[in-house]
Amino acid sequence: MPDTALDQGHADAATSDSSATRLKSFIERIERLEEEKAATAADIKEVYAEAKGTGFEVKVMRQVVRLRKMESQARREQEELLDLYMRALGMTV
Repeated sequence: MPDTALDQGHADAATSDSSATRLKSFIERIERLEEEKAATAADIKEVYAEAKGTGFEVKVMRQVVRLRKMESQARREQEELLDLYMRALGMTV
């Protein structure tokens, strides 16, 4: 049986007035959220630029933000692996 992008049930749902209205509502919500996401990304970029202007290292700050999102156990495991790899490469301090 051929695999089609829209089977008859989906085609019927997409063409009814109420379904078209719902679809439009979903699309508009997604578009608004995408706009908010872009605005938030611009705000974050500004904060990093401000921090850089006061002498902070942005790359390190981004790494700290990423690490703070992690669970402590996952962060410990990553740090242990990094230490192991660095020692294997003779990069210990």
